[in-house]
Amino acid sequence: MNFLAQWLRRPQGLWLRKAFFQIHLWTGIGVGLYVLAIGVSGSAIVFRNEIYAAYSSKPVILDASRPRLSKQALTDAAHRAFPGYQVTFFWDAAKPDQPVEIWMERKGKQKQRLFDPFSGKDLGPAVPAMIRFLAWISDLHTNLLAGEKGRIVNGVGSIFLTLLALTGLAIWWPGVDNWPRGLSIQWKANWKRVNFDLHSAIGFWTFAFLLMWGVTGVYVVWPAPFQSMINRFYPLDFYRPVTAAPVVRQASGLFIAVADESSGRPRRRGRRPPPHYSTGDKIVRWCTYLHFGNFAGPKTKTLWVLLGLAPVALFITGALMWWHRLLRRSRDRFAPAHAGLPN
Repeated sequence: MNFLAQWLRRPQGLWLRKAFFQIHLWTGIGVGLYVLAIGVSGSAIVFRNEIYAAYSSKPVILDASRPRLSKQALTDAAHRAFPGYQVTFFWDAAKPDQPVEIWMERKGKQKQRLFDPFSGKDLGPAVPAMIRFLAWISDLHTNLLAGEKGRIVNGVGSIFLTLLALTGLAIWWPGVDNWPRGLSIQWKANWKRVNFDLHSAIGFWTFAFLLMWGVTGVYVVWPAPFQSMINRFYPLDFYRPVTAAPVVRQASGLFIAVADESSGRPRRRGRRPPPHYSTGDKIVRWCTYLHFGNFAGPKTKTLWVLLGLAPVALFITGALMWWHRLLRRSRDRFAPAHAGLPN
C-alpha cells in the first residue's frame, strides 16, 4: 500500500502522522496558557464598542455661577485628596460647567480623576472602572501587557496557533472508513473517551476559525508582507503597501496614517472606508474585521464570542489527555519493578 492509500485508509501508522502528533502535542504544551489567555481576552473584547458606549462617563453639569479656582488651587486640592501623588497632567474643561481632569502619579501608580473647578472637590475617576478593565483586557489581547515586545510575542504566538490548527487537522483524520466518528461525541462512554471526542469534534468544527485567527493574528502584528502580497494580485489604493513610510497603528491593528507615495503627504486612516476602494483594500480590511468580529450585528458578535472560547475548551481537553498519558506512562514504568512484591 503506497503512502497516499495508507493516508486515506489507515493513517495512524504513518511516520508523518506521528511527527504531526508530536509537533501538535509539544506546541500545545508550550503555548497552551497563551492560547487560553488569547481566547478568553479575545471573546471579552468583541462587544467592546457597545460596552464603551454603555459605560462612558456622562457629562457632569456644574454650577458655573461661582468663582473658578486657579490651576494652582486645583493642583493643591488634588494633593490634599491624594497625598504623595504628583500632578502630571491637567486637562481643563471645554465648557465652563464641566469638571477638569487631573492625572497624578506616585511610584508608577497612576490616577485620573475629575475635580470640581469651583470647589476643588474630587468627583471620582475620569474613566469608569469597566472601561479601564476593558482597556486592560484589550491591551492583554493585542500586546500581552508588554507594549511592542508583547505585540511581537503575540505574532509568534499566532504562528504557533496556525501550526496547532494545521497539525490538529492532520492528526484528526482517521481514514475514509472512520471519519464520521470524528465529528460526534459518544456521551455514554467513559470520561477519557468523552474528553477525546470533545477535543476532536471541537477542533474539527472550529478549524476554519482557528486557522483564520492564527493567520489574521500574524497580519495584525506584521501587516507589510501581507499587503505586499495582496498588492501583487489586487492593487491597493487606500491601503498603500508599506515601504519606507512610518505607520501609526491603533490597538486593533488598523492603520491610521500611511504616507501617500504620490504626494508624500500622510493619508488618514480610520474605520470608515473611502468612497471608492479596490478589491485589495477590501481584503486588507476584512483581515481585521474577521479577527475582531466587528463587521456585523450582535448575533454575529455573539457567535464570535462563543467561537473564541473554543481554544479554551481545546486547551482543557488537550491538557487532560496529556496528563492522563503522562500518568499512564509513569504507572507502566512503576508497575514492573513492584510486580513481584507481596501485598
